[in-house]
Amino acid sequence: MEGEHNDTADFDLTQFHQVFFEEAGEHLAQMETLLVGFDPAAPENTDLDAIFRTAHSLKGGGAAFGFDEMTELTHVLESMLDKVRKHELALSGAMVDVLLEAGDMLKLLIACYGGEAAAAEVPVAAMCDRIRECMAAAQPPSSSPRPGAAASEPAVRKPAGRALEVAFTLAPASAGIDLGNLQADLARLGTLAGWSPPAAAGAPTCRFRLTTAANDGDIIEALAFVADPATITITAATPDAGAHADGNGPDAAFFAAAMDLLTGSAGKAGGATARAAAGPASAEQQRPAPAAAPVPSPAPAARRDPAPAAGTAESSSIRVGIEKVDQLINLVGELVITQAMLAQQGERLDPVKHEKLLQGLGQLERNTRNLQESVMSVRMMPIAMVFNRFPRVVRDLAARLDKEVELRIEGEGTELDKGLIEKISDPLTHLVRNSLDHGIETPEKRRAGGKPAKGTILLRAFHQGGNIVIEVADDGAGLNREKILEKARSRGLAVDGGMPDQDVWQLIFEAGFSTADTVTDVSGRGVGMDVVKRNIQALGGRVEIDSSPGLGARIAVRLPLTLAILDGMSIGVGGQTFIVALNHVVESLQVSTKDLRTVSGKGRVISVRGDYLPVLALHELFNITPKAADYDHGIMVILESDGGRAAFFVDELLGQHQVVIKSLETNYRKVPGVSGATIMGDGRVALILDVAGLVKMSRH
Repeated sequence: MEGEHNDTADFDLTQFHQVFFEEAGEHLAQMETLLVGFDPAAPENTDLDAIFRTAHSLKGGGAAFGFDEMTELTHVLESMLDKVRKHELALSGAMVDVLLEAGDMLKLLIACYGGEAAAAEVPVAAMCDRIRECMAAAQPPSSSPRPGAAASEPAVRKPAGRALEVAFTLAPASAGIDLGNLQADLARLGTLAGWSPPAAAGAPTCRFRLTTAANDGDIIEALAFVADPATITITAATPDAGAHADGNGPDAAFFAAAMDLLTGSAGKAGGATARAAAGPASAEQQRPAPAAAPVPSPAPAARRDPAPAAGTAESSSIRVGIEKVDQLINLVGELVITQAMLAQQGERLDPVKHEKLLQGLGQLERNTRNLQESVMSVRMMPIAMVFNRFPRVVRDLAARLDKEVELRIEGEGTELDKGLIEKISDPLTHLVRNSLDHGIETPEKRRAGGKPAKGTILLRAFHQGGNIVIEVADDGAGLNREKILEKARSRGLAVDGGMPDQDVWQLIFEAGFSTADTVTDVSGRGVGMDVVKRNIQALGGRVEIDSSPGLGARIAVRLPLTLAILDGMSIGVGGQTFIVALNHVVESLQVSTKDLRTVSGKGRVISVRGDYLPVLALHELFNITPKAADYDHGIMVILESDGGRAAFFVDELLGQHQVVIKSLETNYRKVPGVSGATIMGDGRVALILDVAGLVKMSRH
């Protein structure tokens, strides 16, 4: 028995840290979304309950893992939120500000615990004092009923206390921890008596008696981080025939939901999200779930399917390391290449003699394509993971700039590759801040211009062809053409008054370019938009701008759906094959030498329907002996990037197909005019052209 006790005492909780950090981040993101989204003067009961449960879950997890600072801060937060949700204190804008700052501090603490940030002194005590001061200064609520409550329901509901017998078994991850914090939480719910801790030499079962006005959901919440949910039993302390039919006890579905809370933190191991099902409970132990204790809604950034019904042991989701997904995608990419090789060899076979083999190759091609699409969908995530952070950004920045702004979000369910999700966040932040700072006017200017005092910023995402388009639009003043041209001339840029609007708008992406009159901590240094364009181009995308004076501006970012697969057109130059992203191809045509013109005896241009386009011969660029020695026998491919077009002279068009992108820079080095490489069906390597770089090169 002694050895068994030592094993429990030496149980290593650090194996659960990473999962807890990820779940805590999701909880905090949910709390921030709720705080920014509702009206402090009339919050919904469900929102208040969800925010309270977030603080309670973080406190329980922090206590279980020994994170004392987190436990201290969330305990004070929980106290304030408990009074607010019980309508003992009225929620105010100052409270929301303090809650948001406390959430930021909790994120910093998580980063410190996970080693992602310096373990500097985090002023937890000062934040706790601020929360207490906010509670002391808060006003009692009005006598009006709570939003969403029945008209006859009082503002503060105080049901009669019940005497309950509660028993539970410690979860394996909680064995050996101090239960003092749990006792304190239970004591807050009512009168605690008959505390019977787990026996040192027996089963880790705990029993106690609780007289409380709280519902069973609150009791399960208090036990969530230490108990095995399947073992929790709540029964009336006296043999009352109606005790189990009063509608205040948990049913199997509620146990399954409570289980989610446990397995969402300390009950998970190895990075997997596993849900255990509640075991069967007798009719004496189960009662219908209380309506006053809703299960917290999941965070938008990590929406999960409903918990499975009791009796099932399968989980509805699983958390897998991204490196495993990347490895799977690479293997599928190799399978696609192998299938293409086999298909190319199959074209040489006699269809009569090898009918069965060719049918098998056709089936292999279909299955490989389906497998490829299924695996790629694993990396696809809703862009809500990025969009959900902007209500807070707009709220804080609008307050600093003394502007009234409404943020509208559309298409947050649009999915794109996780690699793009991680890299698009910073460029979008720059665009939103730019719209708020430069686009939206102050309330006074908007009223003077006949506009509503509150401006609007629209953040929208949608699929278009093989791309995803993300738009940031505002109803502000729009871009000032003359001011941009004046600033460009002062910086020595080659501009003229006859430039089309699209070329003028692109000037704001020049390095160091800014039309701000003064440099502030928000903008004015001319680095934000330059970073946006470089980052978007690095992702294989482009930026488009539309603007109307006095009506606003729209900036659209067009990106490929994934960085791993490319829809491309293969072109031949000499004996080499090159790949061009299909979304850059405008058209292809045959020309003659007489259609070409020279500029100052050097550069060549071609007239296409009245528009002169620069010509770039790929065989000259890559020093390849071409099959088509003159322009009368080759093909011109018109490519477009960043609003500019150029004509590329090639020998022939070979076909259109999907290719698996391989990084040339990682495996070799950076090559001008080339963005990557792929392996063709015959085993040869084909270079993927950097269209944006080549179009820019053709202009110079």
